Amino acid sequence: MKTQYDVVIVGGAVIGSAVAYFLMANPDFNGSVLVVERDPTYAKASTSLSAASIRTQFSNAINVKISQFGYQFIKNFPDLMQVGDDKPDLNFHSGGYLYLAGTPEQEQILRESHEVQRACGADTVLWDQNQLAAAFPHLNVADIRLASYGQSGEGWFNNTGIMSGFRNKARALGAEVISDEVTAIGRTGDAVTSVTLKSGATIQAGTVVNASGPRAALTARMAGLDIPVEPRKRTLFVFDCAKSPEGSATVNQGRLPLMIDPSGVFCRPEGRFFLTGAVPVADPAVDWDDFEPRYEEFEDIIWPALANRAQGFEAIKVVNQWAGHYDFNTLDHNLIVGRHPQVRNFVFANGFSGHGLQQGPAAGRAVSELIIYGSYRTLDLSEVGYERIVENRPFLEKAVI
Repeated sequence: MKTQYDVVIVGGAVIGSAVAYFLMANPDFNGSVLVVERDPTYAKASTSLSAASIRTQFSNAINVKISQFGYQFIKNFPDLMQVGDDKPDLNFHSGGYLYLAGTPEQEQILRESHEVQRACGADTVLWDQNQLAAAFPHLNVADIRLASYGQSGEGWFNNTGIMSGFRNKARALGAEVISDEVTAIGRTGDAVTSVTLKSGATIQAGTVVNASGPRAALTARMAGLDIPVEPRKRTLFVFDCAKSPEGSATVNQGRLPLMIDPSGVFCRPEGRFFLTGAVPVADPAVDWDDFEPRYEEFEDIIWPALANRAQGFEAIKVVNQWAGHYDFNTLDHNLIVGRHPQVRNFVFANGFSGHGLQQGPAAGRAVSELIIYGSYRTLDLSEVGYERIVENRPFLEKAVI
C-alpha cells in the first residue's frame, strides 16, 4: 500500500468494486486506485444478503436505461471479467418480473410505466385477467385488474459472484484492495485531502468515492457532509412448497417469474425452493449491526398474501431466512450518484434502496466517467445527482419494491 492514491473508494462491495473496475478498465485513466473494505468476509454486506434481481419495469426512463445496461453487462460478464482461465458465470435466470395490479391506482401506474418502458425499448407487455390466467394457470386472478410482464431482459443472478468478478478484475488491472476501515477523512476548505484508516495509516487522496452502502451517512459525516441514507432492514425467506407450481407456466419454457403481488409481497423460484419477502408494515431505521430477521413477517404478511394468490402456496414451509440492509434514501428511495456541488472531489455512489446490484454496472461506469472526464460520456445521471438532495427535489419512481 502506498501513501497516496488518485482515487480512494470507501467500500468494496458491488458498487465500490464496480467503480474500481470501470476506472482501471478505461484506457484514458492512468491513475492509482485504492479500495478500502471494512469487512473482508462481506458477510453482512448488502450485496451478499440481496435477492440479486434485475428488472426494466421502472416508471422513470433513467432507471429503465440503467437496468438495460446492467442486463447487457451481466450477459457479457464472463468475458468482461475473465482473469486468466477464470470466466465467472453469474448463473443468470431469465425468469422475468410480473407486476400485478389490484387497484385502479396500481393499474394506472402499470399503464404509465409501460409507456416509459416501451419508449426505452424494454420488452414488457401488459396483460388482462384472461391473458394472465393463460400464462400462469396457478394464479388466482379474480382480483387482478392488470399485469405487467417482462418477456426478456429481467431475472436474477449470483449476488456475490458479480461483486467478486468486479473486484478480482479490478485487482488484475492494478487496483489495490485492502481490509481496513476508514475512520476519518481529511478536508481543507472545499476539498477532501486524505483518509485515515483504523490501522493508523493516513492516505493522501485525489478523489474520495463514498461507496459504503448503508453506512454512507457515516462516511459523508467524516468529510463534514450529509446524505439522507440510513439502514433499513429487509428479511428474506426461503420456503419449500408441497405442490410447487414451477414448470406450470405456458410462457418462458414453464418458468415462473419474480411476482410482485398487489400487497407488495414478492416471490420467485430459488432452485427447488422459493424466495420471498415484503416491505415491513413498520419500517424504521435500524442499527448498522442489527441483522436479526423479523420472523413474524412470514406468518403475518407473506403467507396470507401468497396463499390467497395461489392454491399451491397454501402448504409451504420456511427452510431458511436472513435479514439484510437497504441503503435507504429517505428523500426518494433512489440512487444518489455524483459529485458534491462544493466539495468536488468527494463523489457519492449511495442510496440505491435495494437496487444496488442491478444498478451497480451503470453506477460504476458513471462514477468513473466523472472522475476521468469530469462529465458523463454514456448515460447522463445528472438527474440523480447530489444537487437534488440540497434542493429537496425528489427524483420520483413509482415502481419501488
